Amino acid sequence: MRKDVHAVDDMDTTETVDPEHPAGTPALGLVTIGQAPRADLRPDAEPLLPGVRLVEHGALDAERFDGAAEAATRRLLAPEDGEAPLVSRLRDGRSVLLGHGAIVPRITDAVARAERDGAAATLLLCTGRFPAVRARRPLLFAEPLVQQAVAATVGTDPVGIVCPHPDQAEDVSRRWAELLPGRVQAATADPYGPAERVLDDIAAAARTLADRGSSWLVLDCIGYTEQMRTAALRATGRPVLLARAIAVRMAAEVVAASA
Repeated sequence: MRKDVHAVDDMDTTETVDPEHPAGTPALGLVTIGQAPRADLRPDAEPLLPGVRLVEHGALDAERFDGAAEAATRRLLAPEDGEAPLVSRLRDGRSVLLGHGAIVPRITDAVARAERDGAAATLLLCTGRFPAVRARRPLLFAEPLVQQAVAATVGTDPVGIVCPHPDQAEDVSRRWAELLPGRVQAATADPYGPAERVLDDIAAAARTLADRGSSWLVLDCIGYTEQMRTAALRATGRPVLLARAIAVRMAAEVVAASA
C-alpha cells in the first residue's frame, strides 16, 4: 500500500477578484482534481452562471510539476496497479493521470478552501466516482448529476460514451451500463491532447460510436468543451450531451437555492 502523507496548508487562494461580482454575490466553488484556475472551463461555464461569482481551487494546486520534482510528483499521484485512472488538467494545459487514494485528501482540502472563500455550494469538476468528502455546504459530484440527467434524456436508446483515456474505457462502459437500459459502448479521445488535433480526435471517436449504432453521444469528462461538442455533432449528426454543461447548469440551480 502506498504511504502518502499530505499536510493541509494555508496556501493563497486562486480566486480572482471580479469587479462584476461585488461582495455578497452568490458564489459557486469549482474544485478540479487537477490545478486551478481552469482557463479552459470559464468560457463555457460563465454564460451558464449569470450573476454568480466563481471560486476556483484545485486538488493539485500545491504540487510541483516542473523540473526534477515532476517525475516524483506524477509517481506519487499515479493510479494503483489495475486501477482505472482519473485524468485532469494542470495549470499549464498539460494532463495528469491520478489514482483515487492519492487525490481524495487533496480534494477535501480544496473544498475547504472554496468554502472559506465564500462558496454557497461547490461542484467537484470530475465525472469519476468518489467516496464521501467532508463539506460544510452543499457539495455536488459531477458524475451523478451527469448520469441521472443523461438517463432521464436518452430512455432506452443506445448510447456512446467518449472518455479521455483507453484505460478508462472498460470501467466507464461498465458504470454507464449499470444505469442505462439501452446498449452502451465507449471510445476514447483525449481532451487535453495536442491542440492541432484534438477536435479531429473527438470527431473520430464520435464517428466510431455513431457508426456502431449509438443514437446519443456523451462527452464524459469535464475537459470536453462546447467546441468539442460541436465537432462531435458535425461529425455524426447525433445529439451530443456535454458533461461540463450538465454539471454546471445543475450547480447554478443549487447556488440559487442556497444563496
